[in-house]
Amino acid sequence: MKYIPSFLFLLALVACGNSEKNNETTAETAPNSNDITITQSQFTSENMQMGTLEMHTFNETIKTSGMIDVPPHNKASVSTFMGGYITKTPLLVGDKVKKGQLLVTLENPEFVEIQQQYLEIAEQLNYLKSEFTRQKTLFDEKISSQKNFLKAESTYKSSLAQYHGLRKKLNMIHISPASVEQGQISSTINVFSPIDGFVTKINVSSGAYVSASDVIMEIVDTNHIHIELSVFEKDILNVKKGQKIQFKIPEASQKTFEAEVHLVGTTIDETNRTVKVHAHILNEDETNFVVGMYVEAAIITEATASLALPKDAILETNGDYFVLVLNEKKKDGYHFKKVKINLGTQTETYASILNTNDLIDKNILVQGGYMLLNESESDHSH
Repeated sequence: MKYIPSFLFLLALVACGNSEKNNETTAETAPNSNDITITQSQFTSENMQMGTLEMHTFNETIKTSGMIDVPPHNKASVSTFMGGYITKTPLLVGDKVKKGQLLVTLENPEFVEIQQQYLEIAEQLNYLKSEFTRQKTLFDEKISSQKNFLKAESTYKSSLAQYHGLRKKLNMIHISPASVEQGQISSTINVFSPIDGFVTKINVSSGAYVSASDVIMEIVDTNHIHIELSVFEKDILNVKKGQKIQFKIPEASQKTFEAEVHLVGTTIDETNRTVKVHAHILNEDETNFVVGMYVEAAIITEATASLALPKDAILETNGDYFVLVLNEKKKDGYHFKKVKINLGTQTETYASILNTNDLIDKNILVQGGYMLLNESESDHSH
């Protein structure tokens, strides 16, 4: 039993030695002190970085959403003035078309009937006109009765109205009245593109019947695209023409793009109490957006520049905020002092500093400080 106390004493000495060795690799912090010292190897291994106060722009924004769109005159829904059966559809979705290019061909016996009616009226018109002129002369010379003159006038003018009406119909369905008058009658009509653009929808196939109210296809000119945003009623008075917008296409990219408010709507949607805001995309030529893409946007209503630090530089202890300011750099390492700060406006990555006098022209640890804080708190707990 007399050897046991000596053995315990030896163990205690070994334990103390190990404890001292372990403390050499951690930050040295005196209890209840604002001073922290670290070694050069710690600085390097933890990828610590120094920095200074810097000017940073803080934006007051209105969060909103919307979609990529084109102006109304850059979008065309193609239909026909008369129904018919599709006999030719040479295009596919995505095809580029020019204004006046053939889109589809339709066939219908009614096309033939209109041309026949027009041809009959056109041939009768010369006779009816000459009869009207003859009856007018006879009436003026009191040779013929007023009744005959009025009847000839009515017949002629009625036929003339029919002639012009049918002629207009033929032009609307792209049939040449001059060709019909020469006896060229067709059972088909062609539908042409009203604008330059790309085919975005095709609602028909060969052999299908389309009526005059059906949309055959949709064409969109993407030379000028814009953003159509929906801003809530409570925010709309803060939105002005010329304000900058930062937006993302969350489904396609995390890159941030820029736009500018161009028009602010003057009516409120009764359903969701929002107002439409039309914005032009900056550097539009460098983008390849697709019409209909969902957009998340922030309208910048005010921008202020303040002295700030990255959030990685700011440490929190018991509800107070601190930064580590370099006091002295020696061969054995870095000596920092904890300086309490007051925070102002914040973003995801930066925070403005209100009490800047203590930090101007000072070297500040802007990365890796959390490790020191954790070790400092651990030391104090022991």
